[in-house]
Amino acid sequence: MTRIDFYTGAADRQRVAVRLVLKALEQKRRVAIYTDGAVATDALDHLLWTFQQLSFVPHCRADDALAPETPVIIDHQYKNLPHTEILINLHSDSPAFFEQFERVIEIVGDDEQEKALARQRFRFYRDKGYPPQIHTLGKN
Repeated sequence: MTRIDFYTGAADRQRVAVRLVLKALEQKRRVAIYTDGAVATDALDHLLWTFQQLSFVPHCRADDALAPETPVIIDHQYKNLPHTEILINLHSDSPAFFEQFERVIEIVGDDEQEKALARQRFRFYRDKGYPPQIHTLGKN
């Protein structure tokens, strides 16, 4: 059964996502990140290149030829994603394909509209029989 985790109180959802990606990579896990559109995908791509000055987060888009070998995939369209371990959902909607993953991570910002959308996603998972776990973030 897919594990659903909500991380609340994120001042910057993309930066929290990158921190969670780094933690997953330390554990030799593979991650797919689902974004809200092309602009968000480009911004996250840039952040993964520049997050830490002396490190590199190996990543590519889902349609890249190297996607099956790359530990981090980012995209804004559902495709046949090569990874099924962890999905970080940065999209405003619940991904219909979430059940193919071992774990789904939802990151909730401080904005009231983001919180309202997160509540909808929370109900979506709960109503499908996947009880979400909630984690409150400190300052990030």
